[in-house]
Amino acid sequence: MKKKALVILHPGFEEMEAVAPIDLLARAKIEVTQASVGQDLLVTGRNGITLQATHYLRDVLNESFDAVIIPGGPGIHQIRQHPELCALLHKQQARGGLVACICAAPLLLLDAGLLKGVAHTAHPSTSNELPNAGKGITVQDSNILTSPGAGTATEFALEIVRNLTNTSNAQSIAESICWTPLA
Repeated sequence: MKKKALVILHPGFEEMEAVAPIDLLARAKIEVTQASVGQDLLVTGRNGITLQATHYLRDVLNESFDAVIIPGGPGIHQIRQHPELCALLHKQQARGGLVACICAAPLLLLDAGLLKGVAHTAHPSTSNELPNAGKGITVQDSNILTSPGAGTATEFALEIVRNLTNTSNAQSIAESICWTPLA
């Protein structure tokens, strides 16, 4: 059965943190659904780049995904405690599906109560609320994967690919894009 991933697009998202997973998951032959949390399928990121979502979040809430991916960016503060998003994160975590948050998006995991006792990392700007955030390009604890920011987006996306497929596939994709891992 084909793997499925959901990428959440919210106004003010960090473009690199959304596009890297979308692109690399597509290369891995993973079906990628891009869901808008707002009332428009056209979603503009922090730097003025607009992506067209494939769906509205409300229309895919009852679907099952192998991964739920949330890019950060300054727009994350407008979707904190979003009831449908919190419910989705709880459902995904409970079923053991991958939950992947980058930059400030781990704040949503905090809001949903999913970070208690969980190793994670996040953008330094979140340190007041996430004082236990560790260091690293990616940090994975069980089915929760986090990464600190736009500069780590490719490694983050490759780690999602590895989780959903295998290490060999992730390495092949890394080589095909001339990626040299930092670790």
